[in-house]
Amino acid sequence: MKIIENRKKFFALSFLLILLGFASMVYHGGKGESILNWGVEFTGGTALKIDIGEAYAHDKLSEVIFNITGQKSAQIQDVIGTNEVAVKIQSIDSATRTKLGEAIKAEFPLSDIKSSADVSGTVSSEMQMAAFKATLIACFAMLIYISIRFKDVRAGGSAILALLHDVLIVIATYAVFRIPVDNSFIAVLLTILGYSINATIVIFDRVRENRDKFKTHEIAEKINKSIGQTLARSINTSVTTFLTVGAIYVLGVQSIKEFALPMMVGIIVGAYSSICISGPIWYILLPKKDK
Repeated sequence: MKIIENRKKFFALSFLLILLGFASMVYHGGKGESILNWGVEFTGGTALKIDIGEAYAHDKLSEVIFNITGQKSAQIQDVIGTNEVAVKIQSIDSATRTKLGEAIKAEFPLSDIKSSADVSGTVSSEMQMAAFKATLIACFAMLIYISIRFKDVRAGGSAILALLHDVLIVIATYAVFRIPVDNSFIAVLLTILGYSINATIVIFDRVRENRDKFKTHEIAEKINKSIGQTLARSINTSVTTFLTVGAIYVLGVQSIKEFALPMMVGIIVGAYSSICISGPIWYILLPKKDK
């Protein structure tokens, strides 16, 4: 394998994917829309409690809501043990609420809207800052651990830069596909960080094991060989995880799909960065005399 020799191609591909996300943000911002599709938890909205009165399909209710409000990402949650459902959507005025109630009644004759009220964002600025701080602390702790484990701060730095790469591409996915940014957004990012760093450490560990099998100046060959030796493990792990999350995406309701889709992208990106990005970054950070 010639991962190190082809590093510029991998970097260019990553740059284009990240640039696509920023371009999407600029495009929607220019249209007067939010750069990301912020969910109800971040912006507040309208909460409805509906007694459907019979068995129903989430997709059908989502279609009714979309036809009236134009919103594709209504949060629909069943109240276990009853025919009731809790619905959260972006804020709508009283006239639209009336139309929505009439449309739901027409589609589900036994339905009854028990309550309708405006709600504030539950993910406050304090919670957002706490999540940001937690991510920084986790990355700093991983930097220290990897640097000590491999006795090279450049190894820790390259792993963290690869994680930043993963985060930016996942955010780009949210921007391009307009996936609602809600509570699950934080969970997706933290899960991808943990998944990606695990695959990276496996590769770096093999580089350390191969240290005495190559001459001092054969750094590129050593990294390439180590990636090749762990390639099957990296691919097999990613494929099995991807298939599991993919099944959730195919069979799940809309709210589950909004979690599973960025997770699937993150799994692919995490494997890609571990194989094609982290090693080359480590190589670039090494002193010129070692290369």
